[in-house]
Amino acid sequence: MSENLFRSATQQTQREAGESICEKPLSSLLKRLDTLSERQETVSFGNALDAVGKHSFAPILLLIGLIMLAPGPADIPGVPVVLGVLIILVAVQILFRRDHLWVPQWLENREIRSQRVHKMIDHLKPWAKRLDRLTKPRYSWLLRHVGVAMIAVACILIALTTPLLEFVPMSANVAGAAIATFSLAILSKDGLLAGLAMLFSIGFVGIVAWGLLH
Repeated sequence: MSENLFRSATQQTQREAGESICEKPLSSLLKRLDTLSERQETVSFGNALDAVGKHSFAPILLLIGLIMLAPGPADIPGVPVVLGVLIILVAVQILFRRDHLWVPQWLENREIRSQRVHKMIDHLKPWAKRLDRLTKPRYSWLLRHVGVAMIAVACILIALTTPLLEFVPMSANVAGAAIATFSLAILSKDGLLAGLAMLFSIGFVGIVAWGLLH
């Protein structure tokens, strides 16, 4: 009897967490990360994945996009490439419709100081609230299996440019914005936002090309 009650309570908690992520994707994700960073001096990527949920690919992509978007982490040499590898890992597993995410141990063990996490979250909170108010379910048919697969392919193509981002100032932040927008569109079931993200990605490629040519 007690085991059944425990199982029911766990399932209810998971459902509530899932609903929170869907209703306010950005704010909910930032709140989870903030809570995690308050408990320890450093936050490993594996800890962050556990907080988000390894069965939820879109929140994980959103997490990666936010790390790349926020000022600081993406400016560290080599970090955009590592994040690009992780984006490819996630997007490929979306294409193959895996049940849960697999990442190599060396990526799970990478850590960032909690103080830097707090700073990143404080910078993103105002934008998160505004975007959560703007997103809503619309044109959801664009986000069925083929649409999500197209988004995964677009994320892979963006990630493949990360070795070049070291040479173009701010381009890693723009790439992070594109990845975050794609994942936010999936979470909020917003087909219009997904279309805008596609246009945003085309603009991103143009920025990288212009930066390399100049």
